[in-house]
Amino acid sequence: MEGEVGIDQTRPSMTAGARVVAMLVRPHMGPFITSVVGAAVFAGGTVVAASVLGWVTDSVVIQAFTDDAEGVSLAESVWKAAALVLAVAILRAAGVVSRRYFAGMTSERVERWTRSHLSRQYLHQPMSWLRRVSTGRLIAHVDADNRVLVDVLHPLPFAFGVVFLVAFSAISLIRIDPLVALIALAAFPAMIVINSVYSRIIEKPLASVQEAVAQLTGTAHASFEGALIVKTLGRRPQEVARFDVEADRLRERRVHVGYIRAIVELFIQSVPVLATLAVVIFGAYRVEAGVMSAGDIVTVAALFSALAIPMHVFGFLLESLIPSVVAWNRLRPVVEAPLAPPPSRADLDVSGSIGIDVRDLTFAWPDRPDEPVLRNINLSVAPGEVVAIVGPTGAGKSTLSAALAGVLDDAADAVFVGDQSLASMHPEVRTTAIGYAFQEAFLFATSLASNIDLDGGHTRPEVEAAAKAAAIHDWVMTLPAGYDTVVGERGVTVSGGQRQRIALARALLRRANVVILDDATSAVDSVVEERILSQLREAANSTMVIVANRLATIERVDRVVHLVDGRIAAIGTHEELLRQSSDYRDLVLAYAEAADG
Repeated sequence: MEGEVGIDQTRPSMTAGARVVAMLVRPHMGPFITSVVGAAVFAGGTVVAASVLGWVTDSVVIQAFTDDAEGVSLAESVWKAAALVLAVAILRAAGVVSRRYFAGMTSERVERWTRSHLSRQYLHQPMSWLRRVSTGRLIAHVDADNRVLVDVLHPLPFAFGVVFLVAFSAISLIRIDPLVALIALAAFPAMIVINSVYSRIIEKPLASVQEAVAQLTGTAHASFEGALIVKTLGRRPQEVARFDVEADRLRERRVHVGYIRAIVELFIQSVPVLATLAVVIFGAYRVEAGVMSAGDIVTVAALFSALAIPMHVFGFLLESLIPSVVAWNRLRPVVEAPLAPPPSRADLDVSGSIGIDVRDLTFAWPDRPDEPVLRNINLSVAPGEVVAIVGPTGAGKSTLSAALAGVLDDAADAVFVGDQSLASMHPEVRTTAIGYAFQEAFLFATSLASNIDLDGGHTRPEVEAAAKAAAIHDWVMTLPAGYDTVVGERGVTVSGGQRQRIALARALLRRANVVILDDATSAVDSVVEERILSQLREAANSTMVIVANRLATIERVDRVVHLVDGRIAAIGTHEELLRQSSDYRDLVLAYAEAADG
């Protein structure tokens, strides 16, 4: 998606894949090395098993058909062969169990670490970064991209086992016949060449698949978020059609990738089969020439039979390297995004109300830098004062309230709480000093008590006191489970007014020195709003800034800030502005008519 966090366009290669793998397993070397040791034990056991089969062929099978006189010797050979086979089976079982268990442990730990690290990165990024990146991309990073990144680890210990198996097999084959060994080992360079061609072909199709996953995830997320609107406005056919377009695009891209993979897998899987066939044919000539014994050819065939599946796994590893590099290139800008160190935790007097000042604030959204939404804002709110921000739609009221709350990083230098700018304030100090309630209140799919007390650090009486101040306590007590009632995701099981009052209780519970309300009572009626504001003023003992759209609210505050086109047109009491500003009178008249109508 253009304009969002960029993708590192480093060309995927086996070298890049090796670097990604090393980066992933480095913090988890203990279980990874144990799994590789298990793979090596399994590989050694496999080669020994092939040698045992060759010995059994020469010493037991052929002897049984050619030398009947030595029955006692044959019986001893049978018992010896059985003991060897059992010992090798136990050895191989121990190796494969160790490999699988510790390989699974490694991949699960890596996946957990990458998901946790991505989540921490998301939470510590500034709001400007989060606004720039789509929700679909963020979800795809944590889910699909992370899964593809870690997929390369699943066959990795087995692939290391293949390396050991090839090394042990090469020694055994060279001991039997160097020419046979040369033919057998030629399969691996062939597979590497095929993978090199594959990596160049598959790079862009794989990246397009991951991008389509992000687009589809974003479309689905938007539909889920707006489920009520979709249903009430009858937008289901349009949403289904929009989703179908994204799903078809993803299907087409995945089919294209599958087509390429199918062709490559045909060649990769053909290599060991052709190599085995060549070895058997050539080995037959060597047996006929007397260079190799029947047991030797059985050993060679057994080795290649044992190598067939591991070689396919090795091919799967080579295929997985490129997608993992593509996934890492998508995740890397997030994982390695520099995080500004938080300011030092300077002390702030939080014993009572604190004033808030705005000094020469001009703000524009990053995607529209030439269109400032706030211009030359200078505002001083005294400790304990209640100020209303009013203005027509699009005047910048919500943007100003967000700046006061410290949500806008680019505006933090111009906003001061006490004598400290928000930019120089530690995040924990800022969130303790400032409480912020939005018009669109967000509730989590948990209990009402947990939604009010997000950090879980308050007692139930404190939660109830905050709920009473927000005029929501009486309603909560009518519920069968009271404060333990679980609300639906995003609070869909409660009304808009109830969501807003729960959010108000959440802001009040923290006893912030400054409370910012961005039209946070718009979904309740005027009578309830008046009662809420009265209780807020009595309970909070805080400096309050309220984005107001109701005359009753405006009449109850100490001062009013009239905002027009991102500028402060007038500041004063309600009565003063009525006398001094015709624009303000027209605005108030519109509010009054809306309340009456």
